[in-house]
Amino acid sequence: MVIDTLSFSTSAVTAVHHGGIVYPCAKNEDPIAFAKRAKASAAVARQDVPEKGLYSLSPLTFLHLEPNTRLVLSSPNGATCSHYASDVPYLLIGTLINAKAVAEKLTHLLETTEHILTLLSCGERWTEPNADGELRWALEDDLGAGAILSYLAGDKSPEAMAAEGSFYQLENQLSSALVDCASGRELAAKGFESDVRHAAKLNLYASVPMMYNDHLKEFR
Repeated sequence: MVIDTLSFSTSAVTAVHHGGIVYPCAKNEDPIAFAKRAKASAAVARQDVPEKGLYSLSPLTFLHLEPNTRLVLSSPNGATCSHYASDVPYLLIGTLINAKAVAEKLTHLLETTEHILTLLSCGERWTEPNADGELRWALEDDLGAGAILSYLAGDKSPEAMAAEGSFYQLENQLSSALVDCASGRELAAKGFESDVRHAAKLNLYASVPMMYNDHLKEFR
């Protein structure tokens, strides 16, 4: 399970809910070349919509997709993790906006298979890397994981319980928490606060993207 709340997971869930087929593109890949191979549209930078393309990591660009639109989404965290984890038996994408739905799918898999569940909170990258490295912990991903875990029964690791506890602590103020966290402030400063507030809408969709070979589509 890949959780990258701001913004790959939220964008992938939104796109798949509206009929899209998403190809995760790793950080070191060329999204334009990937899109040509997949006969898909490559997402552009948020600020380049609509001049250079119709779609970006802004989930709001997927609200009016034509069914079966093929999209290449590149991101340094969620898309990269999804791309390189595609060989696992079941790779699902979850976050706040589909937490209950994805938990129901996970419950079914846990009851009908012998697989162990791993929730991967992708974290974020510093705009300017420092002595601690490029990656940083991301509150929004812990909240996404915690929301999913809140709908799952069974034994949980201390890390899982901590994420779930964070979600319960902020459940009634998700929108303000996401807008005020480090990643949310970065996006809001660039003019994309509406993306952050969309990502904070708990259980907005019942769609669950699952990886099939190299692309994500609705898990049925």
